[in-house]
Amino acid sequence: MSLLRATILACAAWLFAGCAQLPSHPIEAKDSPASRSIQPRAPAATESIAEVGEVRDPLPLTLSVDLSATQDSPAPPAVQPTAPAATETIVDIREVRDPLPLARTIDLTASPDDLWVRIRNGFGMPNLHSPLVHDRQIWYASRPGMIKRILERSRLYLYHIVEELEKHGMPTEIALLPMVESAFNPMAYSRARASGLWQFIPSTGKNYKLEQNWWYDERRDILASTTAALEYLRFLYDMHGDWHLALASYNWGENAVARAIEKNTARRLPTDYLSLTMPTETRYYVPKLQALKNILANPHAFGIDLEPIPNQPYFVSVPKTGDIDIKLAARLAQMPVEELIALNPAHNRPVIPAGQAPALVLPADRVEIFQANLENHDKPLSSWQTYTLKRGDKLDRIAAQNGITLARLKLVNGIGARTRISPGQQILVPVKGSKAAVEPLPAVFKAPPGAEPRTRTIVHTVKKGDTLASIAKQYRVSTDDLRRWNQIGRLGAGHKLTVQVSAPAPARANAPKRALKGKKPNGRAVAKSKVAPRAKQAKKP
Repeated sequence: MSLLRATILACAAWLFAGCAQLPSHPIEAKDSPASRSIQPRAPAATESIAEVGEVRDPLPLTLSVDLSATQDSPAPPAVQPTAPAATETIVDIREVRDPLPLARTIDLTASPDDLWVRIRNGFGMPNLHSPLVHDRQIWYASRPGMIKRILERSRLYLYHIVEELEKHGMPTEIALLPMVESAFNPMAYSRARASGLWQFIPSTGKNYKLEQNWWYDERRDILASTTAALEYLRFLYDMHGDWHLALASYNWGENAVARAIEKNTARRLPTDYLSLTMPTETRYYVPKLQALKNILANPHAFGIDLEPIPNQPYFVSVPKTGDIDIKLAARLAQMPVEELIALNPAHNRPVIPAGQAPALVLPADRVEIFQANLENHDKPLSSWQTYTLKRGDKLDRIAAQNGITLARLKLVNGIGARTRISPGQQILVPVKGSKAAVEPLPAVFKAPPGAEPRTRTIVHTVKKGDTLASIAKQYRVSTDDLRRWNQIGRLGAGHKLTVQVSAPAPARANAPKRALKGKKPNGRAVAKSKVAPRAKQAKKP
């Protein structure tokens, strides 16, 4: 046992001596690429280093000891340990990354220089995904000339519309809606008698207090119609809680959309915009707006050259106290008549009466020039005056008395072949000594042939308790209309007032007749004809 103990102690001493002599750095094998260590290098300041090292300890020595040996047995030879092979390997893997780019931030509180950027930042409607959107994108993108004309007209009005939308907290996609409705033409007039940028029909215009009379149609007024349109759209959104359904209601009517929703609900079908059954015009209506949104969000992708619009007011309202001719106002502002009419499109006559429009809309850079020229103008501001028709008056006689041709008198007053005139009605005639009878007329609004509203004249006998406001409300006219039609002093019971009210359209001679119940002589049953209610005409996409 003493020999065995001595042998073990000798081996242990040899091991400790060998470990003390091992090098502290990796063993390099010059002739073996597999065992060559990778020398690390100093990393760059912006590099990220990942280092993986695999270090294996030397293989342990194995001692073979004959435990059966006794003290009397000859001492076995000392065990010679075998030097381990150089198996230590270090793998140094480095991953070099470029510096992370700074995140692009948008300060929505800052006012961009380009109005289009402001509009894009205000987009808030959910996108509509439909093949019809793709179809309309192709349709618009293939007509760059038309898009250019629409965008050029929109420059006059977009800033005001965006301002009003932000005041109401509404998405700025709505600023593009006049592109769909009227192509930003304030004189647009549809077969359904819808008028203006926002295409109000007469009844909806009255519901939103847009005055419509012989002088003036507020459906074409930029300020009044925009306010009314946004109020109407907000009402529709509050009704449905969905902008797509609100837009469909704006085009088709809220009651029609509500009925379509009820039908789908009864059938347990979805009630979103794409799931409703609707006319062709309404089915294309929201896809048109979505297509325009996509194009204006990325115009270069569609080959559209979108010129910047300054993010500042284009026009301002200037108060006025008297009547003024449209042509004279343009001359005082040193601007084209056509541009002045584009900003003041609601007027039906060549003169702007103070009672109908107390303010004149001018480009912001023309206001000072207009006011300076107005102060220096010492002649009458209008070359037209009103004449109230009397019983027995004839237009040709009135024209001759005022030195104007009958055709021109009718043109100035919007009198067409179907227009009825009656005592108490006012018309424009030239001021004596003016050149109004021969000067070219400005291109003010003129309804398409056959679109003049039909009127009839009635006589109202004033009763006790009647007021001018109550009479106007009874006949759905304004108090200004009553004053214009009548010479009103002190209103008393028994007085007769002339009132002009809208007359129902006559039945068409070629209108289809309702089929009679029963059977034809040949015995076949006659189906009942369904007469669809009059609604806004559906336009082809």
